[in-house]
Amino acid sequence: MHKRFAKIIPDLDRSFRDLMAMRPVCVPSLPKDMPKAGIYLFTERREHQYVGRSRSLRRRLQTHCRPSSSHNSAVFAFLLAREATGRRKASYVPKGSRAALLRNRKFRRAFEDAKDRIRKMQVRFVEEACPLRQALLEIYAAVALKTLTFAVFCWTVTLESIVMVVESPMVISAVRI
Repeated sequence: MHKRFAKIIPDLDRSFRDLMAMRPVCVPSLPKDMPKAGIYLFTERREHQYVGRSRSLRRRLQTHCRPSSSHNSAVFAFLLAREATGRRKASYVPKGSRAALLRNRKFRRAFEDAKDRIRKMQVRFVEEACPLRQALLEIYAAVALKTLTFAVFCWTVTLESIVMVVESPMVISAVRI
């Protein structure tokens, strides 16, 4: 392993264990003293569903399930709605786009139902302020917990001009673990 990378990751497993050791809560009952930045895990009926990260955990967790949240902020709900309606394939043309899907009554209902479903899920979180370590911890947890089917990794990390953007679920299906 490259020595610069090795310096970045020594505490990932400890942070992951802290995440898993946290007593889960639901979004409507988030504690007042929660960390500002870190990664989070949504779990439903003991099945880990989605790992994400944020510089503002409380706000991010709330936007996943707020009734007024759009498809751009309630990404997990949008993916659940795609799954529920069988419309898994992304489209980059107007027909089949996110906006077009949301004009479909059945899809819109599935999206609203998904936000309500997420509101009832258990959530855990762990503090991590560094954006690079956040990204690595998010990937670590998603791989370890096999949540990749719903993982959406879109980040820009600058470390000596490294920029990485990977989006799923289409890409992730090729590397399913």
